[in-house]
Amino acid sequence: MTQSKNQTESSQTSSSQENKVNAEAKPSTLNSMVMVNKPIKPEIHFIGESKTPVIVIDDFTADIADLQHCANQIDFTLDKGSYYPGVRAKLPKDYVIEVLNQVFQLIYDVYKIPTNLRIKPQATYFSLINRQPESLTTLQRIPHFDTPAPYYFALLQYLNASPHGATAFFKHGPTNFERITQSNMDEYFRAAEPYLQQLAPYPAKYFVDSNEQYQQYHQIEYKQHRLVIYPGNLLHSTLVNQQTDIDSNPKTGRLTANIFINVS
Repeated sequence: MTQSKNQTESSQTSSSQENKVNAEAKPSTLNSMVMVNKPIKPEIHFIGESKTPVIVIDDFTADIADLQHCANQIDFTLDKGSYYPGVRAKLPKDYVIEVLNQVFQLIYDVYKIPTNLRIKPQATYFSLINRQPESLTTLQRIPHFDTPAPYYFALLQYLNASPHGATAFFKHGPTNFERITQSNMDEYFRAAEPYLQQLAPYPAKYFVDSNEQYQQYHQIEYKQHRLVIYPGNLLHSTLVNQQTDIDSNPKTGRLTANIFINVS
């Protein structure tokens, strides 16, 4: 069963805490492109057998019209540095700063991160799924993890109106792993490889259900203005809806803002 509780943002932040966010995440005099609803009202979902905290903030923003306009004006390109099945474009720096300034203390508190470690943004993108199922590589046909690093997080905001596919989390059946770490990564790869070889000859399709290899145990629905924060070492996948999600148009596709951070 999934447990949840409300956790509110600290009303005061010490100067030493503020310094944890690196120079790119200091307050900006630029237009942040979003209007954040304050105080933010996070829910903490403890998911899976490991009870991993996942932060969900509904109505994180009140107005994202400028951010959407920005997405409509810039060029999206294939992300050659990952297995993401779509196209991406750089997020405005001031949006990234605003989001991190609103949630960094929450991340430290929920994940009990040592206070001497600092947030370092790794990648910041608008993202749109546009790859047809038949063109997927084998690795794009199973749930994935971002990195085994212990304090690497994905901050994901849903920007368009619903309906679009949810973000789902999976357990690897043969190993019972929900999170892939440095200590279990080799075992996971050895156990997953036979299934990849088994998949290869069959027609490609997105992974949107459960089977004996990967069991879905939690999902977070795509909802406009919702911000989701989760550890990047969780096995996860988008439940791609072929009717609504495979779309390169920022106005109608499954548009998300993705901020990846490492705390080290």
